[in-house]
Amino acid sequence: MQKRALGTSGLEIAPLVLGGNVFGWTADRDASFAVLDAFVDAGFNAVDTADVYSRWAPGHQGGESETVLGEWIKARKARDRIVLITKVGSEMPAGKGLKAAYIQSACEASLKRLGVDHIDLYFSHFPDKETPIAETLEAHQRLIAQGKVRAVGGSNYDAANLKEALDAAGGSRARYTVLQPHYNLVVRDQFEGALEHLCAKEGLGVIPYFALASGFLTGKYRSESDLTKSARGGRMKDLVKGRGLDILGALDKVSARHNATPAQVALAWLMARPGVTAPIASATTAAQLKELAPAAALSLTAEDITELTL
Repeated sequence: MQKRALGTSGLEIAPLVLGGNVFGWTADRDASFAVLDAFVDAGFNAVDTADVYSRWAPGHQGGESETVLGEWIKARKARDRIVLITKVGSEMPAGKGLKAAYIQSACEASLKRLGVDHIDLYFSHFPDKETPIAETLEAHQRLIAQGKVRAVGGSNYDAANLKEALDAAGGSRARYTVLQPHYNLVVRDQFEGALEHLCAKEGLGVIPYFALASGFLTGKYRSESDLTKSARGGRMKDLVKGRGLDILGALDKVSARHNATPAQVALAWLMARPGVTAPIASATTAAQLKELAPAAALSLTAEDITELTL
């Protein structure tokens, strides 16, 4: 499968990134292993996780996803087969934020859980208003110098935050080379416009999360009676009406023309966006992953894209 350059990070990835937020949560160890096996067997290579996954689940502390992923890497001897992405900054038992000392200790904790000697792409999970960006970038540069991280990026940064970080980079400070925004057919205003233009101007790679709008763009949530279908269903209440249903209608039409599924079309729309390197999508079963994989080979027409972009 043809790889895409991930901005100026020096990394190359296939056009779909596997979201690891479900590992150790809605996908147990065996299910996670099956999904990861299916993912790399299909020719994909980038896996995204975070130290905080899945702290929100009852009885979890964070680190569950990294631990499961690390066990899979060890069991399959797969370190060289994947581009490994994780994040720092969300609240964990040991701390939170982007102060230098915490970034160093959090990275070392992630490396231990993952069972690896380096992380390919390390994200600042959220901007930290209490820490000067220069301090954060200097800490990232030290990790790069130590060989513990290859490249760094910003997740959930708006245009102003990102520009500040890019302006502060250089010398002893690392440069963000990748952005991870919230972006999909439903939620477009958080990336399109100033942020998208800044990424294009500065040559950043872009890997959007919630590519399927937490499952809404699969088409399985079409009325309030569908909201109990999964742990994420409660998020869909405002989507199963108005513009949300219009988007599903457009997905249905385009899907029928291509003999594809709504999820495949929604991912293909993101893959076709000029500023997007690869969307992130999660799967809790190997069957779900195999259903998403054909999106990488789906070529949408200009008419399709216009019809979908409501």
